[in-house]
Amino acid sequence: MERINYTLLTEFLLTGIPYPLRLKTFLFAFFLLLYILTQLGNLLILITVWADPQLHARPMYIFLGVLSVIDMGISSIIVPRFMMNFILGITPIPFGDCVAQLYFYHFLGSTQCFLYTLMAYDRYLAICRPLHYTVLMTAKLSTLLVAGAWVAGSFHGALQAMLTFRLPYCGPNQVDYFFCDIPAVLRLACADTTVNELVTFVDIGVVVASCFSLILLSYIQIIRAILRIRTADGRRRAFSTCGAHLTVVTVYYVPCAFIYLRPETNSALDGAAALFPTAITPFLNPLIYTLRNQEVKMALRRMLGGPKTKSEI
Repeated sequence: MERINYTLLTEFLLTGIPYPLRLKTFLFAFFLLLYILTQLGNLLILITVWADPQLHARPMYIFLGVLSVIDMGISSIIVPRFMMNFILGITPIPFGDCVAQLYFYHFLGSTQCFLYTLMAYDRYLAICRPLHYTVLMTAKLSTLLVAGAWVAGSFHGALQAMLTFRLPYCGPNQVDYFFCDIPAVLRLACADTTVNELVTFVDIGVVVASCFSLILLSYIQIIRAILRIRTADGRRRAFSTCGAHLTVVTVYYVPCAFIYLRPETNSALDGAAALFPTAITPFLNPLIYTLRNQEVKMALRRMLGGPKTKSEI
């Protein structure tokens, strides 16, 4: 049997996304501003939830604080290297850094999927079973659920990273993407990737489909319960809280399904879709949860020493 010698890669080149060269300074400034606002916005929510005694003991805001940590993490492992391509051009990423980037992206991304499901379940209990809510969803239980989401996310990220990088990579080393993700990296493997593609499709498909189905079932019950609320103000407040969550879930899940749950292609639309879970959703979350959540706005006002509203007096 003939033995094949491979010269294994030690680095990859991330080409980024296609863009007109005349816009590189504008795009760098845009993504730099987006990154700074993402970090500041999520940090503000994290500090608000931690500092306000009316929020940090409530499960919904424990979940929101964890979501802010995840958003800051996802943005930090993707956006800084991505935006430097606009200034420095295509620069190599060491093999180990590529492994770490893929692992942490899928670790945090899957944890976020699980967290969105927990947030939907929390809202279901709060609206559909309000008399039993404090018994069914305690601070201790919510902490255990969050810990479970972190563990499951870590396992998912490790599985995807090990499956992807167990294959030999012997050249070329140009990744047609703006970060190390499974579909783009697998195209460079010097071996059959059929098993990897199947496992990736099934694994990510199960996570996305199960989480999204549970969220959908929760909100069907929530909407039915909201429509039974007699007062218009009560319906408005319930829809406001749940509308924020549904907006975030839609912006996050639709691009993920587009990237991972369709036949293998190499389209520029993949990069555009991937900007949503990596850069845009982490930026939008603080805006959505502060602008559409009265309790967070009131907590911010209390923390900043602003005048009280009628609802706080």
